[in-house]
Amino acid sequence: MNRRTRRTLLGVAAVLVVLAVAVFLRSKAPPEAARLLPESEGILYVNFRPIRTFFRKDLKPPERVPEYQQFIDATGIDWERDLDQAAIALHRMQDPNGPNGPVAYSMVLVGKLTGPRLRTWLEAHAASRETYAGKTIYSIPSEGRTVRIAQIGYDRVAVSNYPTPEKIHSIIDRHRTAALPFAGSSLLSEHFHEVPLLSLAWGVGQIGMPFNESGAINILGLQLPLQADSTIIASVAPELPLAGALRVRVEEIAPTDDAAAAQASALSTLVNLARSFTEPLSDNTANRGLKNLLKTAEVSQTRNRVVIKATLPPSFFELLKNNQTTSSGAPAPQ
Repeated sequence: MNRRTRRTLLGVAAVLVVLAVAVFLRSKAPPEAARLLPESEGILYVNFRPIRTFFRKDLKPPERVPEYQQFIDATGIDWERDLDQAAIALHRMQDPNGPNGPVAYSMVLVGKLTGPRLRTWLEAHAASRETYAGKTIYSIPSEGRTVRIAQIGYDRVAVSNYPTPEKIHSIIDRHRTAALPFAGSSLLSEHFHEVPLLSLAWGVGQIGMPFNESGAINILGLQLPLQADSTIIASVAPELPLAGALRVRVEEIAPTDDAAAAQASALSTLVNLARSFTEPLSDNTANRGLKNLLKTAEVSQTRNRVVIKATLPPSFFELLKNNQTTSSGAPAPQ
């Protein structure tokens, strides 16, 4: 082997190593939509593409309310069909009785959402406009709040109802450095590595805030023994091997080991009570899915962390197929 051939082979090998490292880092990095989010107390992320791929055949076409159909006709955008990813930052409000309530949001939506027809719709509905870093931000009044919307890329839209424009400005600023795989907010940097691989949906931080009621978290009418400001890492991922079931995992980081032990005990009691309440229910599709979910629920504690695991069975999606009737998607985020 001559010297030129050896140098060529070494150069090719070096390029392959660099590409392999780049691909590996990308696989470990948060989704770009989440990396664009501003500083916040909580982050929620949903990847709709695999969900539609897995369950498209099981879901009935939604019935659309007239206002939503008018939005589709004007913009050509159908959220159920065109939204691929949604990353949402939750911002705690100092005045929970203000127009935003206890929580404001900032979002990055990815999919077939942008274009001249959406721009025309925004121009028609905006009360004011601002140009920031080459992007037009449209301010749209909504129920005593101002919703700011900007098209920041060929396939993504930024939305925020934070009282001031600083959050949507931050999204636009981060969009310039989106190629950096580990860019993002401090909350994302601190906790994303704890999100299980292949998760279709996940949340980190104080994600109980939207469900907060008088200092407690209420979901589906149940008061959970978790504090609204607890740091939580939650995820939904396919059960392996792929069989239509989903793994649900919620981890709470408690302030102390003793607090975690008390939380684990309270959650175990709540799960047992829920099992006993649902046991006498009739064996229809809805009740069967709920019973199976509770049957697989497990609560464990390690030091100051409490973990709840459960399996969402395929029968849950049978419930969606049988009962999906109405989509009231708003013309624009409110």
